[in-house]
Amino acid sequence: MIRVLVVDDHAVVRSGLRRVLDAEDDIETVGEAATADRAIFEAMEHAPDVVLMDVTMPEQSGVDALPALLQSVPETRVLMLSMHDDPGYVRAAFEAGASGYVLKEAADSEVVAAVRAVASGESYVHPALGAKLVAAESEERRRAAADPLSEREREVLRLLALGHTNQEIATMLYISVRTAETHRAHIMQKLRLASRAELVRYALDAGLIEA
Repeated sequence: MIRVLVVDDHAVVRSGLRRVLDAEDDIETVGEAATADRAIFEAMEHAPDVVLMDVTMPEQSGVDALPALLQSVPETRVLMLSMHDDPGYVRAAFEAGASGYVLKEAADSEVVAAVRAVASGESYVHPALGAKLVAAESEERRRAAADPLSEREREVLRLLALGHTNQEIATMLYISVRTAETHRAHIMQKLRLASRAELVRYALDAGLIEA
């Protein structure tokens, strides 16, 4: 029997999910919660196999609550339930420790299939949503190949090319001098530059500064 804890801030959603899950012979809803904090308490009390948790909730989001939840019940698997089909939400959920991601608009049969999948140790994402995630990651890799610098590194590069010292950059960007030095080292390494003159030339070619 798969034991499930349902977490959503809307009572009607929890009731609907509970009805769908309890209709299955191999699934049992052992509890429910309306907030992330309550979810941790209920999970510790009931030790569910799967926590079906909404992404967007008041006070603390489901994604933000994931680390603490999984630390409290490390054997439990978490399936995120969301209205957002943005790949960024999916990536954030999995990076936080989720085992699956299903949309609220999904059919009842898909929710049940997702619960069974994560309970068995698999990961779950709807194929169409998974395709979006793969496409987004592919685009990010393409952009990284075209420009290996992060936004912060580009800003540091621009300031370096304008002649500012590490101390001045640290003050302007509200970072430590050591962090500014680290950014500079990473920039030189990523771009394979050996001198400030080369750094300035790159900044000019990239349109970060004007001649």
